Amino acid sequence: MSGIVIAIDAGTTGIRSAAVDGRGQIISFSYREFTQHFPRPGWVEHDANEIWETTLETLTELRSNVDQSVAAIGITNQRETVVAWSRSTGQPLHNAIVWQDRRTASTCQALTDAGHLDMVRSRTGLVLDPYFSGTKFAWMFREAGVPNGPDTALGTIDSWLIYKLTGGAVHATEPSNASRTLLFDIDEMAFSQELCGVLGVPIGSLPDVSTTSGRFGLTTSDFPFGADIPISGAAGDQQAALFGQACFAPGDAKNTYGTGSFVLMNLGDKRPEPTDGLLTSVAWTMPGQAPTYCAEGAIFVTGAAVQWLRDGLGIIAEASELEPLAMQCEDTGGVMFVPALTGLGSPWWDADARGTIVGLTRGTGRAEIARATIEAMVYQTRDVVEAMGASAATTISRLRVDGGASVMDTMLQMTADQLGVPVERPVNQQSSVMGAAYLAGIAEGFWPAPDAVSDAWELQQSFTPAADTDRTTGYANWKRAIDRSLRWA
Repeated sequence: MSGIVIAIDAGTTGIRSAAVDGRGQIISFSYREFTQHFPRPGWVEHDANEIWETTLETLTELRSNVDQSVAAIGITNQRETVVAWSRSTGQPLHNAIVWQDRRTASTCQALTDAGHLDMVRSRTGLVLDPYFSGTKFAWMFREAGVPNGPDTALGTIDSWLIYKLTGGAVHATEPSNASRTLLFDIDEMAFSQELCGVLGVPIGSLPDVSTTSGRFGLTTSDFPFGADIPISGAAGDQQAALFGQACFAPGDAKNTYGTGSFVLMNLGDKRPEPTDGLLTSVAWTMPGQAPTYCAEGAIFVTGAAVQWLRDGLGIIAEASELEPLAMQCEDTGGVMFVPALTGLGSPWWDADARGTIVGLTRGTGRAEIARATIEAMVYQTRDVVEAMGASAATTISRLRVDGGASVMDTMLQMTADQLGVPVERPVNQQSSVMGAAYLAGIAEGFWPAPDAVSDAWELQQSFTPAADTDRTTGYANWKRAIDRSLRWA
C-alpha cells in the first residue's frame, strides 16, 4: 500500500510526530520537548502556543525525511489538560492547565460536600478530583479572568491541535477525550447541560463531539505536508494505546508507563455501574457502532518519580541508569517509596496524599532508593489490577505494556510475579502513536478494519510469574506505607 499516515502524539512533556506506512511500521519520527511551568506548588502549566509551535517543528522535520503522500492524520494527546482560546484571534487566553495540576482540590471537595458526587459518578464514570478537566475550565473563568462569552473556546489538547491544523475552521473533540472532562454523559454520549451548570462551565464554549475514528476536517496550506489532508482520528493517549495494543476483546488490558501509568481494560459495549477506586471512560467510537467502554486505573506518578530522582535529588544522571543502579542491591532493605508527588490516583483518589519514603536506615543508599522506585511502579499496578478483579465481570488474564519504563525487564518480571499473570511487551512500543495512526487510517480506508491492528501486533518478550514468589510480605509493607501517605496535606 502506497503512502503514509501521520500520527501526532502530543504528550505531557513533548511532541512526537511519526510517519506510519501501510505495513504498520514507523518509518520516521521527530520528537521535541516543551517547557513545563510550575507557578506554585501543586500547579502545572503549559504554553499552548509552544505546544503548537513544537508540533509544527516536529512535522517540518518529519517532512524533510519523508516524501510520500499522506492519506490521513491521527492525533493522540495528554488527556484532561485544558486550553481556553479566542475564536477571533486564535490565541490562548491562559496557560494550559495540565492534568497533573492540583489547584482545584478544594473545589472538588466542595462539590462532594454539596452532594454532587453520586450524580457525577453516575453520569461520567469519574470521580470528583482535580485531575479531570471540568474544574480546571471553571477555575479559568472564576480565577483567571477568562471571559465567559461566545468568543471563548474550550478544549483539551486534541481540540486545540485540530483547531490549529484546520486554520480555526473546526472546534471538535471525540468521546475518549470528552469522557475525561467531568462534563460528558457517557450514556447519552454528549456534553451535559446539568453537569456544566454544576461545575460552572458554559456548554456553548465546548467543542463538537465527533467519532474517534472519522474525519474531523482538512489541513490548511500552513501544514508542512500541504493542504486538504484529512484529520481522521483522535483519541486520548491511553485509549489510543489500548487500541494500538490490539486490546479489542472484553478483558484485554494494557499498562502504559509514561509520566504516570495507566491501566486500561476493555469492557466491551456494555457500560458498567461505577466502581469504587476505578474510572469508567469511553475507549473509542467507530461510525455506526456502539461505543466501546474501558475501566481505568490512573496512577499519577511513575516516570515522573524517575525524573524527580534525576532532577530533584541527583541520584541518577539519566533515566536509563535506574535499573542498573537498582540491581546493585538484592532488596530495598525495608525501604518503601510512595510517589504521591501530585496526590494519589486509583484506587485511593486522595488529592491530599503526599510522597513518602519510609524504612530508611544508615545502610540505605542510592541503590535501595532506586529499587524502591521500581517496586512502587509494580505495587501501584497491583493495586489497580486487584481493584479491577474485585469489581469487573471479566478478570485480566494478561497485561500488555508499553511506554518508557517498559524497557526494564526487572520491573516487568516483578509485575508478573505480583499480578500472577503474564506480562507482554510488544516489538513496537509506540502504542499511542500506532493507535492514533490506525484510527485515522481505518477511517480513510488506508487499512481495512481493526483486524489490521491485530495482524501487525508482534510480541517481543513475555514475562511469566515465578512459582516461588512471595506476593505477601512486600505488598503488606507497601500498604502500610500507603497509610502513612494518605491525607497528609
